[in-house]
Amino acid sequence: MSEETITLNLREIRAESGLSLSKAAALTGVSKAMLGQIERGESSPTIATLWKIAKGFHLPLTALIDEAERTVGQAGEVFKTVQFPGSISVKIVFPYDPDLRAETFHVSLHPGQSHESQPHDHGVTEEVFVLDGEMEVLRTGEWVPVSTGQGLRFAADQPHGYRSGQTGATFLNMHHYRHAVMSQGKP
Repeated sequence: MSEETITLNLREIRAESGLSLSKAAALTGVSKAMLGQIERGESSPTIATLWKIAKGFHLPLTALIDEAERTVGQAGEVFKTVQFPGSISVKIVFPYDPDLRAETFHVSLHPGQSHESQPHDHGVTEEVFVLDGEMEVLRTGEWVPVSTGQGLRFAADQPHGYRSGQTGATFLNMHHYRHAVMSQGKP
């Protein structure tokens, strides 16, 4: 994934939806200026901004950060890691699958790192499975400890977050969409 991927995907999604920058801004809560900068490749969006865009267009996150031409599910396929400025590192394990209504990420947190997320689209559920380290997950206003080999499921259509312990943590993060969403502007 590169900034160019986000630029091309956002441009395509907005064009297919037939929305002006002003209407897209109203839909997503991201300013017209910022959307224009992202589409022109002049700004590196944060993960929070990308989630706002995804939520506004009722899209999975991978619709914005994944390369559309890639063949999904090839054995041995290696996905690039996306490091969001000043935030978490995300690797796509499985891009959005419309039949399963799910996508899976491998997330890395540095020691003591914390990331809080605004609510995702209505009905989105997340599952966290810790591969290495210890962390806490913010759900329903409380931080819940989760250790290596443990998992936690929670409603992600409310504020939530992740924070690691002193050694950092890596975890699988699965997003499940209750309602069918569009992928790259196509159902």
